[in-house]
Amino acid sequence: MMNGKNILNALSVDVEDYFQVSAFSAKIPLSSWDQYDCRVEQNTSKLLELFQRHECQATFFILGWIAKRYPKLVQAICRQGHEVASHGHSHQTLDRFTPATFRDEIRSEKAFLEDLTQEPVLGYRAPSFSITRRTTWALEILCEEGYRYDSSVFPVYHDRYGIPDAPRFPHDIVFNGRTLREFPPSTLALFGLPNIPIGGGGYLRLYPSWLTQWGVRRINRRELQPAIVYLHPWEVDPDQPRVPASWLSRWRHYMNLGKTADRLERLLTEFRFAPIRNVLGLSSTRHQGGHRPMPVSASPV
Repeated sequence: MMNGKNILNALSVDVEDYFQVSAFSAKIPLSSWDQYDCRVEQNTSKLLELFQRHECQATFFILGWIAKRYPKLVQAICRQGHEVASHGHSHQTLDRFTPATFRDEIRSEKAFLEDLTQEPVLGYRAPSFSITRRTTWALEILCEEGYRYDSSVFPVYHDRYGIPDAPRFPHDIVFNGRTLREFPPSTLALFGLPNIPIGGGGYLRLYPSWLTQWGVRRINRRELQPAIVYLHPWEVDPDQPRVPASWLSRWRHYMNLGKTADRLERLLTEFRFAPIRNVLGLSSTRHQGGHRPMPVSASPV
């Protein structure tokens, strides 16, 4: 039986640039993206170097807008043994789609990424985790279009996303005999309180490092489940230009950008990570991912 110390966790990166986040969309519409200097190549390279030092592979959910402008970046990600997955094309939340337009987007993005990498694209993550109760229709379409897993349903209360009572750990969703695996972003369930998000994005930056490590360790050892860590390339870029958005959006986006890389490196040292496809047992390629075991000196909770 697993004892929690050998559990393989998932590591993921949402490849988008600082001016493409949903919180800034009122200030920076899609039509103006070409006016901004992209920093995504240099920031993604920082992450690739960090992962290489730790002999660790990840899943990169790549925005189609980025992939079409930087195809060599996508190919470099794949060449280094990472998984390439879809993040849609233009980082529009799913409430802006109809089922038909959503199907067209995820079909074309899957085909483009597969042509570019010559590997199957198995996974999808919605921009801003925007598969909510109003957009669960998207899951069946993903399944019909050949995606094997989704990582978009965040089981939390939040002003922009979330299905609070959704399952917290990987599970199957079946549509007409087809199965889609859902891998929710990690949460903690403590003392009967609402689920607490842990291990990703702003939460990785806002929480103290010890709390994130404690949360991942608890998920592994107490619940015997894999955790999933996610972040964005812009989160290792403290020098990025500032956008004059609301105080809440600026706080969420800019807080502790200078600490992200160090906090991520501590996690890579303490825990085992691999691409999502590997953690779910879906890998059908030569890449196997993972890195050295977590130190046995780490104490259980």
